[in-house]
Amino acid sequence: MSVVDIKQVSKRYGQTLALNNVSMTIAQGEFFSLLGPSGGGKTSLLRSIAGFVEPDEGSIEIDGKPMLNVPINQRDLGMMFQNYALFPHMSIADNIGFGLSVRHRSKAEINQRIKELLSLVHLEGYGERRPRELSGGQQQRVALARALAPRPRVLLLDEPLGALDKKLRDEMQIELKKIQREVGVTTILVTHDQQEALTLSDRVAIINGGKVEQLGSPREVYERPHSQFVASFLGNANFFTGVVCGQADGMTQIRLPAGQVIHSSHGAGRSIGSRVTAAVRPEKLHAAGSNGPGQPCNRLSGRIAHEIYAGNSITYWVEIGAQQVSLTAQNNTAPALSMGAEAHLEWAPADTIVLD
Repeated sequence: MSVVDIKQVSKRYGQTLALNNVSMTIAQGEFFSLLGPSGGGKTSLLRSIAGFVEPDEGSIEIDGKPMLNVPINQRDLGMMFQNYALFPHMSIADNIGFGLSVRHRSKAEINQRIKELLSLVHLEGYGERRPRELSGGQQQRVALARALAPRPRVLLLDEPLGALDKKLRDEMQIELKKIQREVGVTTILVTHDQQEALTLSDRVAIINGGKVEQLGSPREVYERPHSQFVASFLGNANFFTGVVCGQADGMTQIRLPAGQVIHSSHGAGRSIGSRVTAAVRPEKLHAAGSNGPGQPCNRLSGRIAHEIYAGNSITYWVEIGAQQVSLTAQNNTAPALSMGAEAHLEWAPADTIVLD
């Protein structure tokens, strides 16, 4: 297990600034995710850690040792790619042991390590098969075992579950987290899948335009987004723009364009008359009369415009003046809302996040 220090790293590709003064520290044994849209800079950062590219500015250290100009094969890293990159002509055992054989480890040590890893990824008895004889999930586990074989200081995962279907991807997320906890290796994951980052990570860095928009635990970045980009990228959110019209009893009052006032237990210190944007997650909203929060302070009324049925949940879109607001309800015993019917939406002030 190792600590990775990234200090003021910048990287350009021609006129494109892929990384812009990025700094973060990834703790020993942590499962850390780099999350963001395509072209945001997350892959450039992973490739810089791996040594495929060198930063133009800044430094990357592993356990206090600078990685500048250190060759890839001397960084003691394990890597796993989206396409797995297994050798089709080799057996599963030989694929797993490949990294050890090129390091000239003894045959006895290689065989023992292969046995340990086949057990770890639940593929005992599969050592003599070829990759084509395995399912996508099994190949993914072989690729993980191969990356772990040399006992790397840091494990780098580049969209490792992207090629799997949703059901298998969900299953492998649980398996990957379990294995990482058992091995204890410092792990850095690149993904554009929000649910994957939230499920797997101890902490998440949301990267956009080469900059870190926000860094924190999954709960922190989801429940308390700092910006409209973070709120909209990490799940869904309703945005209300208005003017601060009061501060009292720890509450910020925001007057919306149509005259309604909503309350937030955040946003202290905002001056009266300042323009702000607040975010509310769809699952935090409740239709009046359903099992919502006790004594809600916020209430807006509108009409049901349409719905999206997703099996275990239903998302309703409610027209409130010129704005459409989404409400996500679990598909349980709560009464369904009718199209065109009037709806009164309620939510707690603590769930109204005033954005920076």
